[in-house]
Amino acid sequence: MNAISRFTRTTRPPASQTSPTSRHSPMPIHPNHPTRPTFRTAPAATLHRWMQFLAAPWLAQWLLRVAVAVPFLKSGLLKWNGFLQLNDVAITLFTDEFQLHLPGGPYPFPAPAVVAFLSGCGEVVLPLMLIAGLGTRLAAFGLMAMTLVIQLTVPDGWPVHLTWFAMAFAIAAWGPGPTSLDHFAARRWLRT
Repeated sequence: MNAISRFTRTTRPPASQTSPTSRHSPMPIHPNHPTRPTFRTAPAATLHRWMQFLAAPWLAQWLLRVAVAVPFLKSGLLKWNGFLQLNDVAITLFTDEFQLHLPGGPYPFPAPAVVAFLSGCGEVVLPLMLIAGLGTRLAAFGLMAMTLVIQLTVPDGWPVHLTWFAMAFAIAAWGPGPTSLDHFAARRWLRT
């Protein structure tokens, strides 16, 4: 018996194994059939179910949202002394320390106090939007833009910046998932 006929024989049931009601619906596959799934032992089946639960898309989307939000939120909270009051360190960083590394040499930030204020607002509001899942794609695009500016400011940090950008891009591409206010609002609006 050659390999082709053996393959045909194992994947297509003979006419004797078809159901009497329909000529095209095969009977159940034999337990030793080569296409039968191999997760039939109790420990392997349990492990497989746990792996499917842990790698669930809703959980991955939620973890992505939280993982990209935490570093931005921590950085943003350190920039404030009170409600809408930047601390002096944040303004000093944008005035004296941070520079844009563009072709032709590093350049200072234009209007450093305004940029520091906008950066502090963005680093608090956008991560909170991501965590809540409200305006998630907009928040992800905002963090992608902030990451590009951070990359121009600190070019040696590109491995971390690339990771942040990739996580925000994944959120923007695939959405926030079912554990978000966006999902809840969409379901509510579609029902009415």
